Amino acid sequence: MSHDELADLRARAARGDNDAVDQLVELAGERGDMDELRRLADGGSSDAVDELVQLAGERRDLDELRRLADAGNRDAADVLVELAEEQDDSGD
Repeated sequence: MSHDELADLRARAARGDNDAVDQLVELAGERGDMDELRRLADGGSSDAVDELVQLAGERRDLDELRRLADAGNRDAADVLVELAEEQDDSGD
């Protein structure tokens, strides 16, 4: 996707086009673009939040998971617990 196409998609999303938001979330997830996902999540996209949790979990990004959990995201809190349990199991 070209820079102009991406800019157009972002402009459509900013105007409330849910299809554009969905496309941005998908693209950001594919690229592993945490900044874009945070921006979309801050704009109210629950799909972006879900993608952030998944990506942070895959990367074992505890800071991001804590940030999301502290903001009230139960899935992020659950992933933190799972990662802590894995760490405990590997330390035996």
